[in-house]
Amino acid sequence: MLNEKKERVIMGIDPGTAVMGYGVILEKGNKTELISLGVVKMTHLDDPFLKLQRIFEKTVVLIDQYKPDVLAIEAPFYGKNIQVLLKLGRAQGIAIAAALSRNISVTEYSPRKIKQSITGNGNATKEQVASMLQRLLNFKETPEFLDATDGLAVAMCHSFQKITSGGKSKTYSGWESFVSDNKTKVKGLTVKAKK
Repeated sequence: MLNEKKERVIMGIDPGTAVMGYGVILEKGNKTELISLGVVKMTHLDDPFLKLQRIFEKTVVLIDQYKPDVLAIEAPFYGKNIQVLLKLGRAQGIAIAAALSRNISVTEYSPRKIKQSITGNGNATKEQVASMLQRLLNFKETPEFLDATDGLAVAMCHSFQKITSGGKSKTYSGWESFVSDNKTKVKGLTVKAKK
């Protein structure tokens, strides 16, 4: 049987070439605490390679500061503009390389999976995700950039994938079953019955 750690630090990253959002959480048993969230801005840089260098360097600094056990990262989504996809893919790859340079394991999640795990709705807005995270992690401050809460959402999504109960993995058929089993984690929330 695997010897599971009682505590685990998860860093989540929402990659971007203008603004990269990040969030760091601490799992203590079945409780999750917010450690930090923020953004790395690259809007002042014109050279795309300098932006990639900044992503790498800042990701390494964050890893060295918070010492995460794992890095969770949002996958680039395909839109109509292939150039945007290419830029996001490069930003994501550089952040992954930074984690791997520090021997940190990496897990990737689609934007839809992240929104689904946080709000129960894969089409949720950034504002809805941020609001739910404020409730789940009990913080009041509204970050200047929603990229910060997007990074935090990636970390929480990873945390939700590893929920255990009595040493055995617990899977849920949907948001409603998770809420009913985790009333202390989702205080004040109600799930509307489907018609």
